[in-house]
Amino acid sequence: MAFTADFAQFRFPDAARSFAGKRVLITGSGKDGGIGQALALAAAANGAASVGVHFHSSYRDGFDLVEAIRRNGGSAFALQADVTNTRDLWASRSYVIEQMGNKGPDIIICNSGLTEKGYRFGRALPEIEGEGRAERRARVRRDFIENLAESSLVMNTKIDGFVSMTHLWAGEAIYHKQPLQMIYISSMQAIEPGVAVPGYVVANWAVLKLPEVLKVNLGKASDMVSAASLMLPFIRTGMTEEYADNPKVFGRWQPRMLEPWEAARSVAHLLQREPGELNLGNFKLGVGGTPEALDLKWSRINIEVSEQSLEWG
Repeated sequence: MAFTADFAQFRFPDAARSFAGKRVLITGSGKDGGIGQALALAAAANGAASVGVHFHSSYRDGFDLVEAIRRNGGSAFALQADVTNTRDLWASRSYVIEQMGNKGPDIIICNSGLTEKGYRFGRALPEIEGEGRAERRARVRRDFIENLAESSLVMNTKIDGFVSMTHLWAGEAIYHKQPLQMIYISSMQAIEPGVAVPGYVVANWAVLKLPEVLKVNLGKASDMVSAASLMLPFIRTGMTEEYADNPKVFGRWQPRMLEPWEAARSVAHLLQREPGELNLGNFKLGVGGTPEALDLKWSRINIEVSEQSLEWG
C-alpha cells in the first residue's frame, strides 16, 4: 500500500476552520509524501465536506490516499486528469460536481507541478578529453534538446495547468453564483532563484501573476472569485529528498527541510484568514529558528513595477 503518512499529524485543532464544511479540490495530490497529499490530508482531517484527490500518473498512490481518508472518517474521491489537456480537464468537470453533491468546489488548490533534474542554464558542457569535434557536437545537441524538453514539461504543467483550472472553475463559480477561493502553490525560488532549475523558477514566477490576471479578466464579477499565491520553502518530498541533508542548500535558505505536515499546518493557518484578506496576495512562508525549534512565519511579498525615464530614450 502506497500510503505512509500519519493521518493524526494532520489534525490541526487551532486551524480546523480553514476547511471545515468545505468542498476542496487539490491538483497534484496523489503522490505519496508530496505537498499535495499533505494538503489533502489537512483538508480531510479538519472537517472538509469533500476532498477531490487529483492525479495524472500517480494513480496507485492517489487511490490509497482516498482509501486512507475514508478509513479515517473523511469524504474523498479520486480524479485522474491531465491538467495540460483541455479536453481531459473539461471532461472531469461534471464528475467533480457530481462527487461534491452537485455543487462546485469552495476551495481549489492548484499544486500540480514537476521539478527538473537540473542543468546549468546558458552554460556549455565541459569538454571530454579525447572527444572529437563531431562527437562533442552530437553530445551537446542531445543535452540541449533533453534539457529544454525537461523545462518545457515543467512549465507546461505549472503554467498551462493552473491557467486551465482557473478558467474552468472560475467560469463555473460565476455562472452558478457560488463563491470560490483559488490558491496557487508557488515556490520561494520564484523570487530567490536557485541554480540549475530554470524552467521551475520561470513557472513559479508566472504563478505569482495569476491572481491579478484573473481579477482583471473577471471585471465586475471578480468579487465572486478570490485568488492568492503561496511561495513555499523546501519541503521534504520525493523530489527533494536527495537535498535533505545538503548544507549548501540550507545554509542559504532554512535550517532544515520542512516535513509535509508542517507545511500543511502553516497553509491551514493562513487559510483561516478571510478570502478577501488574502485576495491578490503573494504570501511567502519563511523558515527561521533552529532545526529543533523552527520559527515559521508568513509574509506578504509585494511585486511592484516602476518606470524610469531614459535620457537617450
